[in-house]
Amino acid sequence: MELKTLKSFITVATLKNFSAAARELNTVQPAISRHITALEEELGVKLFVRNSREVHVTAAGQQLLVDATTLLNQAHFTKQQAQRTARGEIGTLRIAYLGSACLTFIADLVRSYKTEHPYVEVSLLEMTASEQIKAFQDKQIDVGFSRPLPSPMKEQFNSMHVYTDTWVVLVPSGHALASSASVNLTELEHEPIVLFNRSEAVGLFDEIITLCRQSGFSPQIVNQPTRMQTVITTVAAGLGIAIVPKCVTQLHSVGCQVIPITNLSPTIQTLLHTNKQEVTPTALHFKDKVQDQLPFIQKLMG
Repeated sequence: MELKTLKSFITVATLKNFSAAARELNTVQPAISRHITALEEELGVKLFVRNSREVHVTAAGQQLLVDATTLLNQAHFTKQQAQRTARGEIGTLRIAYLGSACLTFIADLVRSYKTEHPYVEVSLLEMTASEQIKAFQDKQIDVGFSRPLPSPMKEQFNSMHVYTDTWVVLVPSGHALASSASVNLTELEHEPIVLFNRSEAVGLFDEIITLCRQSGFSPQIVNQPTRMQTVITTVAAGLGIAIVPKCVTQLHSVGCQVIPITNLSPTIQTLLHTNKQEVTPTALHFKDKVQDQLPFIQKLMG
């Protein structure tokens, strides 16, 4: 049973006239007749009783009219849904983000996207950089706000620069450096350092180690939490100091003092990643939204 044939049947059954149905469908009457004859032969029932004046729909035809109308409506709806999905108007969007790097702007950004795409189901997932890499591999996320990807993975992704952050030192309130307007990295040589775990952010960990060595010392690492909020809490508890991106201070940092590092340039990048092979229309629209919001985000994080 083809949809075109059913459409011919519905039109004849509604208008009760083969000539009128042909005009309605912008075709010729013999074509309509062929459709009806083929349908009756396929079903093995009579759908119409015809005489020189009238066309009557049989009981079988009345039932087919109900079912065929439902079927054509569903086919039309299915077509519309496929087209809307292709346009990114419906579907799902799973957004992974670094909490410390995105806390300031992520809510407003997603709210703005959702206002323009009310029928897209959006999920927000806070993940570390390493968790995002695995989630991309397992096809559990569509986009991710994270740090630069490891070199072997870069070719698989489209990555858009969002903003560049600066380095600061977190020290406990009451620490000898707490009242300093700024510090040089060399002043931290003998300090116990709390460092975000390498397994969760390889690039961030390695860059801090490199910066310390370029300043002439190896950091005395005393703790390596796997969550950035735990890094801050550990510093507030007086168990060490931490070298972190400035964005981290948007987390709960009561009990800590934030001190700029004078001899380090802004180098900590936050990027938006999408998998080249798995990109969805909803992800593309979200990427466009981020692109539009970049001046606002960069001013906010500056």
